[in-house]
Amino acid sequence: MIEHDVLIIGGGLAGCRAAVEIARTNPALSIGVIAKTHPIRSHSVAAQGGIAATLNNVDAADSWEAHAFDTVKGSDYLADQDAVEILTREAPGVVIDLEHMGVLFSRLPDGRIAQRAFGGHTHRRTCYAADKTGHAILHELVSNLRRYGVTIYDEWYVMRLIVEEGQAKGLVMYRLVDGHIEVARAKAVMVATGGYGRAYNTTSNDFASTGDGLAMAAAAGIPLQDMEFVQFHPTGLYPAGVLISEAVRGEGAYLINSEGDRFMATYAPSKMELAPRDITSRAITKELRAGRGIHLDGSAGGPFVYLDLRHMGQDKIMSRVPFCWEEAHRLAGVDAVHEPIPIRPTVHYSMGGIPVNTDGQVRSGPDGLVDGLFSAGETACVSVHGANRLGSNSLLECVVYGRRTGAAIARYVSDRKLPEVNAQRYVIEAQQQVNTLIHQSGDYRIAEVRQAFQDCMTDHCGVFRTAETMQQGLEQLQQIQEQAQRIYLDDKQALWNTEITEALELRSLLTVGQIILESALQRRESRGAHCREDFPDRNDADFLQHTLAYYSPAGVDISYRPVVINRFEPQERKY
Repeated sequence: MIEHDVLIIGGGLAGCRAAVEIARTNPALSIGVIAKTHPIRSHSVAAQGGIAATLNNVDAADSWEAHAFDTVKGSDYLADQDAVEILTREAPGVVIDLEHMGVLFSRLPDGRIAQRAFGGHTHRRTCYAADKTGHAILHELVSNLRRYGVTIYDEWYVMRLIVEEGQAKGLVMYRLVDGHIEVARAKAVMVATGGYGRAYNTTSNDFASTGDGLAMAAAAGIPLQDMEFVQFHPTGLYPAGVLISEAVRGEGAYLINSEGDRFMATYAPSKMELAPRDITSRAITKELRAGRGIHLDGSAGGPFVYLDLRHMGQDKIMSRVPFCWEEAHRLAGVDAVHEPIPIRPTVHYSMGGIPVNTDGQVRSGPDGLVDGLFSAGETACVSVHGANRLGSNSLLECVVYGRRTGAAIARYVSDRKLPEVNAQRYVIEAQQQVNTLIHQSGDYRIAEVRQAFQDCMTDHCGVFRTAETMQQGLEQLQQIQEQAQRIYLDDKQALWNTEITEALELRSLLTVGQIILESALQRRESRGAHCREDFPDRNDADFLQHTLAYYSPAGVDISYRPVVINRFEPQERKY
């Protein structure tokens, strides 16, 4: 049995920042980071646009209060305002700390960190490293893991959390290279496994974003919060779905339809292309529905609109957003200096997740906490994003709450002893599960079931939703879940059997998908990214509250908990 003081599941930004903080706080603690890819290949490296902080380098009028208001308004007033205050107050300090670690931010001519405009923000406060900000930050954090002697278990898949009598005691992990199964125990466990974009058929997320941490928590009886709020990023490259960063619009790019109109003037005249993501995604979808989309031959009525950079000029494009140019050229054959880029909304971010308090401790329900279990980053829902996240607040959340959760974990384990765990029981159960997958003679390949599931989620719980379409989605999902019980694996070997991982990921995705659909069906209003055509208005009287969804094989039970409102009273959201 593997033993550490702290185990962190996930090698992305939130997990690595927490590990660094634990090591800084108490270098004597033993820390293990488990990642199903190498940490450098975590999805955090794909974060492009930047990290928001009121450094006042280009806008002296900015303040943390303005950042907080923009965030709460962007969230459609569902964000917890105590958590938002921590996020925005601590933002400048964490950015300077990253700079001191060695993160190479883009600079102003006088050497200060550059800041750009971003959607939904009223000031230029987004710090950036060209359009590779996540990459720049994560590299330095992983270097620091080495420096502090953190043990990294890369290419291990965590199969389950061990939670007994309300206490997290460890986890069961599967080594991808040879199928070896281990139980690991610790005084504290942190879940930082990112999002679930692969629940949909078009996403900016990498192939590893399968909601494993969320499904693990749900299987352990922990509720998931606000899972109906799925962010569609307005500018996914067509047809690949990969991200064309909001930084491109922050630098001045236009959205145009088949008639050549900058159509955002109709939907958000004051913000135009820099309206929040939910509003911009709905605007694009409405343009496509109205027949003002574009075909690849340039004719009207097609499946995408254009993101136009041509007026920005080659020098600005290649210095400020070079990765955007590279992606468009490599994946769509478009030279963005001379041609507009075809884009359409793509699933990008999960506002919901494992409910936590502002120290990253996991909630067991509206009131209680799970002893020894923590979470941060996209996996968690401390609710700084509410119903819709503003761009450049996600990297900030990972760093602020990764650091804060790490500090809380270091305090928590200081006077704890390792828990008692019956390792043999968990190893036997996990081995039986893997053996069943390998040897069962089913009727379906994993890929066809996964595709059917992704199509179901996309068709029935997308940018626009109705009770009828979501109910149909749940009925279809039930059939897909039955098919998932009858999958078969072509590969029967233990060595580097990627089909076993894919089968386990499919299980995670199905759990997450059911919770998203059930939560969305019960929220009979439109708020942020959750847009009900049958309930088009926001309903604060009944739904200004967080959804808590409890999963079991028998179904999903929904309850609610209040939103923390201590600074900004809800008002109509206009841009």
